Amino acid sequence: MAEKSKVLIIGGTGCIGKFVVEASAKSGHPTFALVRETTISDPVKGKIVENFKNLGVTIINGDLYDHESLLKAIKQVDVVISTVGQVQLADQVKIIDAIKEAGNIKRFFPSEFGMDVDRINAVEPVKSAFVVQAQIRRVIEAAEIPYTYVSCNYFAGYFIPNLAQPLATAPPRDKVIIPGDGNVKAVFNEEHDIGTYTIKAVDDPRTLNKTLYIRPPKNTLSFNELVATWEKLIGKTLEKIYVPGEQILKDIQTSPIPIDLILSSNHSTFVQGDHTNFEIEPSFGVEASELYPDVKYTTVEESLVTLSKLHI
Repeated sequence: MAEKSKVLIIGGTGCIGKFVVEASAKSGHPTFALVRETTISDPVKGKIVENFKNLGVTIINGDLYDHESLLKAIKQVDVVISTVGQVQLADQVKIIDAIKEAGNIKRFFPSEFGMDVDRINAVEPVKSAFVVQAQIRRVIEAAEIPYTYVSCNYFAGYFIPNLAQPLATAPPRDKVIIPGDGNVKAVFNEEHDIGTYTIKAVDDPRTLNKTLYIRPPKNTLSFNELVATWEKLIGKTLEKIYVPGEQILKDIQTSPIPIDLILSSNHSTFVQGDHTNFEIEPSFGVEASELYPDVKYTTVEESLVTLSKLHI
C-alpha cells in the first residue's frame, strides 16, 4: 500500500468543508485544516474545530489572505482541497499562486461541489458564481497544476428536508410547487458521501485532471419521482402546482435575495436539466459510484424515509 497523501483543507468549517475534513481524517490521511484565529474563538465554528482536533486533524493557524501562512501550510502537504464559500471563490487565485510558489502539490481540488460549471445553461443571479468557478478552472489549467474537479450537484441535506421548496422549513404535506414539467432528472447527494467520494479521489490516478461526477443511479431522479416517493411514504397525494420555465424566469426578475438565487438554480436544474443533460465522457470525467462501488451511499429514498419519521 502506498503511503496516503497529506491533505490540507481550506474552508474546512464551512457547509461542505467539515464533511471533507472528517472523511479525510477517518480514511487515514494525515489531515490539516487552515483555520483563522477568529474561527477558533467563534462559539459555533470553534466547536467544529474542536471536533477536528478529536479526529486527529492538525490545525494550522492561517488565512487565505495571508500569503506567508498559506504558503507555509501548503508546503507541509501533498494535496490541497478548497471548500471556501461563494464570496471567496475568486480569491482562490491566492491559493493557486501559493501552490505554484510551493511547487510540491500533487493535486488541487478547487471549491466546486455543485454543477459542472463548464456544462451549464444557467441564468443570473446564480450564473455569476458559475462563471467565477469556470475562470478558476482556466487559471488552474494554465498554471499546469494537477487537479480534480468535484461535481456533486445538489446537497441532499439542503434540498431534501423541504423537497426543494424555496425557504420552506418542513416538507410539504398538502401542496408542492414543481419547477418545469417535473420530468427532468436531477442529482441529490448526502454530504457525508460527498466528503467520502472526494477523499477517495485524492490518490486515485483515474481522477487526475478529470471531473469526478457524483451521480449515483439511486440519487438521480426527477422532481415527479421525488414527490411520488414522498407521497408513498406519508400515504397522501399532494396537490401539484407546476411552474413553467418562462414563469420562473419572470419570477427571478421580481424576487428578492435569496429567492432569486434559489429560483435561478432550480431553473438550471429542473428546467434546463444541467445536472444530467450530458453523458460523462472518459476524456473529461469519471463517475464516483462506478469508481468506488464499495462506498455505501445514502439514497434519496433513505433520506426521505428518515424525514417521514421526523414529520409524522
